[in-house]
Amino acid sequence: MEQQKQFKHYVKAIYRLMMILFIMAGIITIGGIYLLIDPTLSVLKKNESNSTYLTTAEGNEDKIENGIHLRTGLVEAKGLMEVINNCTNCHSSKLIIQNRMTTERWVATIRWMQKTQNLWDLGTNEEIIVNYLVTNYPPKKKGRRELLTNIEWYDLQD
Repeated sequence: MEQQKQFKHYVKAIYRLMMILFIMAGIITIGGIYLLIDPTLSVLKKNESNSTYLTTAEGNEDKIENGIHLRTGLVEAKGLMEVINNCTNCHSSKLIIQNRMTTERWVATIRWMQKTQNLWDLGTNEEIIVNYLVTNYPPKKKGRRELLTNIEWYDLQD
């Protein structure tokens, strides 16, 4: 009789342990699925307004420091606002900064955007924009690095 009670006690203990493990596995599975759906866990974060619009409300969107327009990174010069108003509507200002071209190339790029990317007619702004781009983002005369000179080469040994 004592053995039966002890056996029932062990079975109940194993049953409880199995139930706890099953529940934990279920919770972990549900958490994993949720992480796959929403990796940022946005439900747990407070609902805040976009901070990018806060700077606009403060009036700092056109702030310039050290000759650089802070919001876009473009050089402050004549034609800056035309470039911002016509170019950064469709693409990042970083695309402008990384490209350095001649007048002909900038005009050809504008024509390509008008033909294939639905860029509107720039009218009188085109000359202002191209002059700004050529003045501030001309082609660099030097490549990525200078040629290696005066190097003492040596033979690799096995």
